[in-house]
Amino acid sequence: MTSQYKGFISAYREWDLLDHATEYVLFKQNIGPCLCIDETSLSCGELYTVVTNRADRSGRGNLVAMIRGTKSEEVIKVLEMIHVSKRKTVKEVTLNFSPTMIRTVRTTFPNTTMTNDRFHVQKLFYEAIGELRITYRWMARDLENDEIQRCREPGIEYVPF
Repeated sequence: MTSQYKGFISAYREWDLLDHATEYVLFKQNIGPCLCIDETSLSCGELYTVVTNRADRSGRGNLVAMIRGTKSEEVIKVLEMIHVSKRKTVKEVTLNFSPTMIRTVRTTFPNTTMTNDRFHVQKLFYEAIGELRITYRWMARDLENDEIQRCREPGIEYVPF
């Protein structure tokens, strides 16, 4: 039943993206002023770069491109298949600020503002807060140890604050 659906009912064999679908799929018509670019792993550690149209909230037609790999040269080659006039209409791209993504966005979308995605900002924020907590905890321990040592010398009982 599955092979009959794939072979005959779905028109899979007539799909215009079939010849290069293992390397990339590109939907030029879905480009918009606000895009997101990120990498994802679908199976067995294979990395893909995904470009989506963030302004399209309908849930339909928001995939702009899905490209096998994360090397900027490969991603740029595929995204440059979109006409330059359409690429210049992109105003904002949300990305994770890896050097590969930055290079890709700067090259393919010349008139865009790059925005760091919230997940990575929050991750960096929580890591920094964690480091501060550890630093202050050690400072408090050192201060308490100094107080205990100061009280021990004259024989005064240490009372924590």
